[in-house]
Amino acid sequence: MDRLRTNTKGTVAGLLLGLFMAALDQTIVSTAMPTIVGEFGDYAKLVWVFSAYMIASVVATPIFGKLSDMYGRKRFFMLGLGVFLLGSILCGTAQNMTELILFRALQGIGGGAIMPLCFAVIFDIFPPEQRGKMNGLFGAVFGLSSVFGPLAGAYFTDNINWRWVFYINVPIGIVSFLLIALAYKESSSKVKQIIDWLGVVLLAATILSLMFALELGGRTYAWGSWQILGLFAAFVVLFALFVIAERRAANPIIALKLFKNRVFTASQLSSFLYGAILISGATYIPIFVQGVYGGTASSSGQTLTPMMLGVVASSMIGGRFVGKFLFRNIMLGSVLLLIGSLLLLGTIDADTSRWIVTVYMILVGLGIGVSFVVFNIATLHGVSPQYKGAATSMIVFFRTIGSALGVTVFGVIQTNRLTDNIAKVIPDPAAAKKFGDPQALLQPEVRKAFPPDVLHSMIAGLADSIAFIFQWSVVLPILAGLLVLMMGRANVRGSAVDAPRSFE
Repeated sequence: MDRLRTNTKGTVAGLLLGLFMAALDQTIVSTAMPTIVGEFGDYAKLVWVFSAYMIASVVATPIFGKLSDMYGRKRFFMLGLGVFLLGSILCGTAQNMTELILFRALQGIGGGAIMPLCFAVIFDIFPPEQRGKMNGLFGAVFGLSSVFGPLAGAYFTDNINWRWVFYINVPIGIVSFLLIALAYKESSSKVKQIIDWLGVVLLAATILSLMFALELGGRTYAWGSWQILGLFAAFVVLFALFVIAERRAANPIIALKLFKNRVFTASQLSSFLYGAILISGATYIPIFVQGVYGGTASSSGQTLTPMMLGVVASSMIGGRFVGKFLFRNIMLGSVLLLIGSLLLLGTIDADTSRWIVTVYMILVGLGIGVSFVVFNIATLHGVSPQYKGAATSMIVFFRTIGSALGVTVFGVIQTNRLTDNIAKVIPDPAAAKKFGDPQALLQPEVRKAFPPDVLHSMIAGLADSIAFIFQWSVVLPILAGLLVLMMGRANVRGSAVDAPRSFE
């Protein structure tokens, strides 16, 4: 087979660089956004710089996964790199927020190919006993990019120019492209299939309806407005049509029969829940640090470092364990650790020491990191080779949807709790509504406008609203634990998907 002539080291290096670039882009941009908004204006469009990327990526992920099953991983991974680099260059040349949003969407399309196909190629070129170790390595790269991103973004923005947070992707992406082009060989024998274009259109429309409802709800339009209710109704109708179309399709874009596999289904739904857990920590702990401790924006962003280092360590440890223990047993340990750490975070208040919060964050990271390895491998348990790309893309798909839905739901819960807390301190409804926005308490001029005792009560209300989020989030690992039990005695050795065992 052509695949056996693959230069494994070169291929892995190319994949690692591609993954690092795509993951880095998700964190490095955040640090530069205050400067970008200061130059372009249009603060109201800020959220769409991130939402455009996420929506495009979510739509593209399952499509690229299916196409790679039909026509090969290499061409679509390289296509994803090319589109991502083009989007990065255009983002660096943007002259206003509208252009930046459009170019970020182009980046998102490329990212929708890079991340899932990285893991699909790993399953193609490594045998089962080595996949855990490799997934641990790739999970560690993802975590390191989350640590390095904010630091690199701050450096480029402060010392060079914010546009370099996009231009830095170019040399990394070119090296990745060349390594994959030269080192990765795959079988040229492909089965000719008909693309399920109806499924592609319905899937894209379904996801867009849901994501726009989540992004616009409570911001641009009220949750009960006809616009948001209409988007949710469209999501339900389109989803039903998509299911009907996929059941009738000769070669569906998403093989619904995969969900008959208990291990596959448990992995997808658990990944959805873990995505929501990760976003809760990544969103609200920085707000806690800046709003309660009075830290700067940079220091609040750096607070995520302990959690992400925990993710890196857990990914690497999980890669070692996944070949020795049942999927279920490893993830039950993760679930118990997450339940405990989220309960601890649910006790934080305005008087909690910063080092204690740091310890709790490390525990959350340790609980989350192993999921990147176990769910990626468990997803392919009993899945036929022709569905590997589609299956691995589903993990990224569900994790992203979980993050989007999680940040929205938690945002509503936290805002309502904070508004109630502020109303107890400030009787005036208009003022209470204004300071119910956590961003208001992050502004030094706002904090100075109140007497110390009132400010302390407001800060205590902010701390309580964030602790309340973590108290609610305990439900997520509990549900994940119930899903993990569905995995039974499945393990790496029981997978029906094997890869060649001879490499150069």
